[in-house]
Amino acid sequence: MADTVTITDNRTGESIEIPIVDGGVAASEWRRLLPDIWFYDPAFVQTAGCASSITLVDGEQGILRYRGYPIEQLAEKSNFLEVAYLLLFGELPAAAELDEWTHNITHHTFIHENMRKRFLEGFHYDAHPMGMLVSAVAALSTFYPEAKQIFDPDSRKKQIVRLIAKMPTLAAAAHRFHVGMPFVYPDNSLDFASNFLSMMWKTAEPRYAANPALAHAIDVLFILHADHEQNCSTTAMRVVGSSHADPYSACAAAASALYGPRHGGANEAVVQMLLEIGHIDNVDAYIRRVKAGEVRLQGFGHRVYKSYDPRAKIIKRVADEVFAVTGVNHLLDIALKLEEVALSDDYFLSRKLYPNVDFYSGLIYQAMGFPINMFPVLFAIPRTAGWLAHWKELLDQDSKISRPRQLYVGHPERDYLPLSERGA
Repeated sequence: MADTVTITDNRTGESIEIPIVDGGVAASEWRRLLPDIWFYDPAFVQTAGCASSITLVDGEQGILRYRGYPIEQLAEKSNFLEVAYLLLFGELPAAAELDEWTHNITHHTFIHENMRKRFLEGFHYDAHPMGMLVSAVAALSTFYPEAKQIFDPDSRKKQIVRLIAKMPTLAAAAHRFHVGMPFVYPDNSLDFASNFLSMMWKTAEPRYAANPALAHAIDVLFILHADHEQNCSTTAMRVVGSSHADPYSACAAAASALYGPRHGGANEAVVQMLLEIGHIDNVDAYIRRVKAGEVRLQGFGHRVYKSYDPRAKIIKRVADEVFAVTGVNHLLDIALKLEEVALSDDYFLSRKLYPNVDFYSGLIYQAMGFPINMFPVLFAIPRTAGWLAHWKELLDQDSKISRPRQLYVGHPERDYLPLSERGA
């Protein structure tokens, strides 16, 4: 028997049988029976707004795959630029393709001098790095007006390369401006992660040599954050992209969504919670406050995952590598104790509250010297690859412009009242 669902309009007795395809039912079929009845689904909790072949998230099983490849294999065997290619073009690159892709990204990391001297340096001295990044990405569209030719394959690929290449440069520039340090130009002799660390931390040395373990940690974190299906910022990218805006404008919209503390600020909330707990001896008392509803357990639970976030398992191993270099942060002891207590308590297990990717990522970034205000920026750098993959996909699908329906709950028609007849 085929997988179908039958819908009956009890007002008329009419029924329609709708096939279930790829785990979904088509709203167009629903409309045949109920033409003016809308699904009411705030925040799209049960609604698929698109069909995508990029990323699979199975929250019940704790599975994350990019183009079919398990995230565990990619984190262990691949690197960020190879993963970015996979997301964008659907397959892992051959050796010659990877060499060309890496070369192109490496040699497009520089930004226009006017962007640095006249735009970035025009911000207030204490501007938030993420606010600077959002503005700078949008401003790039004025430097590359040909980006509006979104159906020109060569132009489209060039903008994709530019955005992935320039995000670390803009991110590092925003940080150094915020802390009053001079801009560091990209070093084309370095790999993607090491180049970013060089632009972040280089001072007076002629050439910055990134610690291999820290560069590897950044690369793995970038892989883990490269895409995550239809999250808030990716949806923003697709919605704005559906209007056929240029990729810089659409990417700036996605970064703006990421700027929100509910999205890109989650790992910051974890660090703030650990600072509030202060000491490993205070963990049990904090857990009691969580169960009493007084505070939230940050970094546990996920909108999609109802089991252990697969990225959290990987990132926990990366944390060990980083702390072997930087020294153990006392917050790590608190985090480990917090995880141990929570995962042995039926209160959290019954609610399927397991550690997510944000639980350890903030600790790693902090140990490496990144200030908390850089956390959403660090998220935006790798997620740009995922955003662009979805932008490219929706254009290839010739998607309609996004235009959700609404349920109107306001006043019925009423007559205009002259000012003299209105109450206080």
